[in-house]
Amino acid sequence: MKKAVIFDLDGTLLDTLPDIHIVLNSCLAEFSLPLLSYETTKRFVGNGAKKLVERAVGERAELSEKVYELYFERFSNCDNSHTKLFPYEGEMLKKFKEAGLSLAIITNKPQRATDKVYAEYLGDFGFNIVLGHTEHYPLKPNPASTEAIISKLNVKKGDCVFVGDGETDILTARAAGIKCVSALWGYRTREELTAAGATDFAENFRALERYVLE
Repeated sequence: MKKAVIFDLDGTLLDTLPDIHIVLNSCLAEFSLPLLSYETTKRFVGNGAKKLVERAVGERAELSEKVYELYFERFSNCDNSHTKLFPYEGEMLKKFKEAGLSLAIITNKPQRATDKVYAEYLGDFGFNIVLGHTEHYPLKPNPASTEAIISKLNVKKGDCVFVGDGETDILTARAAGIKCVSALWGYRTREELTAAGATDFAENFRALERYVLE
């Protein structure tokens, strides 16, 4: 049995894409930029808010900073009304805590927005550490933030598993020297994850149990 599980947030613990899509398009509209389809937004997420905005503005790179500032403000104050947990998630998170596991979140989402959505949807599950993007650590896939979490939890790398739905999570876990389980309920396909180097997959939260508790 593992002693700690480190989770990505968007697409792994929370289906936040509907709210990301709505807020991002509202910001693009403010600058008369073309709106994105839902599927395009899905492709663009995973490398932090700044990269998301850079991809969204496309050739209008000179507007990236202004659009990002507006996106940061609006998303930080978003009511997250379209966000939801994934199937079986609540029961499995409770089971992991009851088994004595430490739980942590590491995300490229800005810390302010991370704290807000965590409090609304995940606060009852008792995560030990919730780390969003701040000036203290570089974005994933740099492993510094993940290694800091492992140190704070005081567990060996072999006793940790990283769970994420994207290519960035695979690279982060590999760089940190810990096992990665790729979440197939998220925003990337098995084929995309395999191409990024994924070797272990979970179809849903119940399937994740065998990687964590066995």
